[in-house]
Parts: sequence; C-alpha cells; structure tokens
Amino acid sequence: MGMEFTPVNIDEFFDSNTEKNDSIFKTGIVVFTDYQQHLINHLRQALAVNAPDRLDRLETRLDDVTKLAESIAAFPSLLERANTTTSTRTPEALVETLVSYQEDGDTMLHMPSKAILGKAFLVAKIHTFFSMSKLAKNYAKMDDKQVKEYSDETSSMVLTLMAEDVYLNLLKDKTISLDLRRELANSLIILWEHRSDQTMSDIAPVLQTVWFARRRLAPAFGTMMGTSELLMVTMQMDDQWNAFIREKLADPDVTQAMEEFLFGISHEQILRLKALLRDKGVKSIGRDEVSSYLGEHVKTDINLDYRDFYLLYTVRRDNARTRNRLHLEGPKNTLEDHFIRFVMEKNKEKQKNDSFAK
Repeated sequence: MGMEFTPVNIDEFFDSNTEKNDSIFKTGIVVFTDYQQHLINHLRQALAVNAPDRLDRLETRLDDVTKLAESIAAFPSLLERANTTTSTRTPEALVETLVSYQEDGDTMLHMPSKAILGKAFLVAKIHTFFSMSKLAKNYAKMDDKQVKEYSDETSSMVLTLMAEDVYLNLLKDKTISLDLRRELANSLIILWEHRSDQTMSDIAPVLQTVWFARRRLAPAFGTMMGTSELLMVTMQMDDQWNAFIREKLADPDVTQAMEEFLFGISHEQILRLKALLRDKGVKSIGRDEVSSYLGEHVKTDINLDYRDFYLLYTVRRDNARTRNRLHLEGPKNTLEDHFIRFVMEKNKEKQKNDSFAK
C-alpha cells in the first residue's frame, strides 16, 4: 500500500571511522569487534601456555560463530534497496513500516529474516563469550581482573540483545515524536544489519553499573526504600545517569519501573508486600523471606548471571506490555525503556542545538 513519508538517509547514522570497516562489509555483521578480538587473542595466548588441549575447542567454536555470520550475510542487506522474492524493499520504506505498525503481540513473523537470524547469532556469541570467561578463570590462569573483562563483555552483549526489545517498545509509543521514532527505527535496522548498536555501546557501562549496584544492595523490603539506596549509588556514576534521575524520577512510571528493577519483583507484588508487612506490623524482611510472605516463588536473589539478568528483564518487559494493553495500573515501560529514550532525546536535542549554532 502507498504511504507518505519523509525519506531518511541511513548513511547519516554511521560513524565513518568506526562503523563502516572491513569486518562489517565482509559479512554484513560485526563478527567480533576490535576489543572482542583482543580478548580472543589474549585467551588464545594464555591457553597455548596453560591449557593447550582447550585451544582447539575454542577455535572450533569461534569458527562456528564466524560461519553463522557469513551465512546470515547472504540474506539481502537491510540498508540497501533489495529485490525480495515478491517485491522491492528499501530502507526508507522499512523505516516507515516500523514506525506505523502498532499491533500488539509477537511481531516475529513481521520482521525481516535477517533480523531473526541475527538475534540467534548474537545469542550464540553471548554463550561463546560466557564460555571464554570460564576458560579464562579455570584453565588460562588469568587473575580476577582479567576474567572480569570476559564476563563484562558478555553482559554488554546481553544489553545489545535487550536493545532490540527496547527499540520495538519505544516505536509503539505515540508520546515520542515522529522524528525520534524514525531515528529509533533507523537504529533498529542498523542493529539488525550488523548486530552492533552504538547507542547501547555508549550506555552499556551505565546500565551494567546500575545492575551491579542492584546486586550489591540489600533493599529494605520492610520500608521499600530501596530506591533511595540506589540514588546514593548514582553519586558515583556518570552525568547521563544523574541527569536522568534528576529529571525523570518525579514521573510515577519511572519511579515504579525503578522499584521493579531494584526489588526484582513486579509492581503488583510490591504493593501486596507493602500491604502485608504493614498489616503484620513487620518493619523489615530479607530477600529470602519475600517468597514466603507473598505465598509464591519469586526470584530476588542477587547473585545472578547474565541469563538471569535477561530473564528478569523480559518479565518486567512483558508485565509492562500487558499493563499497557489492558490499561492496568503500574509501570507501562521498563527502566531500560525510560533511560534509553532519555538518552536518545538528549542526543537529538544536542544535535539540534549544534546545528543552530553553526
């Protein structure tokens, strides 16, 4: 069907120095970034000395990941005009389709094949780096600081996996300007094409720090004052996060999303727990007591790996989508939705001010 739209040049969304490099053009996907390749080479060297019998297994796994990327690259590029089986697809039309599509439900069958296959590639890559962190710890005789580099990179890739969900959520948010939703659509297409996202790369350290803070803190479940504890941690963080807290925490949806993130239970469970503790006159309980008070199993433990991190995110994501669809009370967005939207709005505002200044 025909539609009116303002053409958007996807080339404007690339950093010419970092995005358009040889490794991307050979496969269409960033198989390994320069930093990831550095980690791989370092592990190879350490294993060659300390556990040579493990080296072949690592090489086989890396080859499998590379071959998977090469296979996905055989599908038509999402950044160029392409003749599909039944029609011609352009990046501009794909942007408008993403912006205009507002149906609920799982959109998997409405996405390009390259997007679905690329997600599987990223999952395989995440598992590979998690295995590398175990190799670094148990066989390569690396110290804790070096091992952490592999686990941190694994967590960073999980955040890139989450970015796709966040962009899809924000694309349906009519409170966001059409121009910004087009930028979100472009970011999503580039993510699908290369399985690398500059926005998420920039803010991943911030979200990782918040997640680690959530793991370290033991919020007072009696008073439910955990949010204030997280605010104390933000004093050690960067200006972006501090600005987000300062400008957005007065928004009830942001506050409620923050509570869900911090306590690891849903908004509905938080309200029930508050009422139960108030009625029983209990001032404070530990994390391990939450399940018994609520009468159901809830995952509030703080020693979570990257799989649990993503699992808890998807629970919050699905709950938010359900509330939005059924017009229920509680947060309609995740904390990640709110923060990434804030960052992109600030970036767009800065671009606008810079253009006026010229």
